[in-house]
Amino acid sequence: MAISKDKKNTLVAELTALLSDSKMVVYAKYQGLTVKELQELRKAAREAGVKIKVVKNRLVKVAMKEIAAYKDTETSGLTGQLLYALGTDEDFDAAKVLTKFAKTHGKMELVGGFNAEGAALSTDEVKTLGSLPTKNELIAQVVDTLLSGVNGIVSGLEKHAEEKATA
Repeated sequence: MAISKDKKNTLVAELTALLSDSKMVVYAKYQGLTVKELQELRKAAREAGVKIKVVKNRLVKVAMKEIAAYKDTETSGLTGQLLYALGTDEDFDAAKVLTKFAKTHGKMELVGGFNAEGAALSTDEVKTLGSLPTKNELIAQVVDTLLSGVNGIVSGLEKHAEEKATA
């Protein structure tokens, strides 16, 4: 069923606002996924602060033309039935959500993405960004590394104290 011009204008305005606020947009083919699987994806995305949109590629291209950062972005990959993940909180949330979901659902195929500056991202780049640890995970790894030396010293001192006490 055709969409009215007013509805299209509303969708383009909504997409323009979402794209403007997004730090990253990732798109993927979703043919073959069940409604239940798509609901599962939407739930995971919601928990990560990512919005999932299924709209016509033509409307996305129109919305992109209205944003300075996306005006010159390569859009040749926007073909077929695609869903769009738009992350507004962290830089790689959209890539993380779709990469994780694609690992467990073989019918989803990552196609590409765009960063906030409008640069097009290949499938491999999206997968790489999606597999990076989060900011909090990186901080925890650094803290753990810094504390490992201190823990070693404390452990050695405790062992030395025990030896002195038993001697």
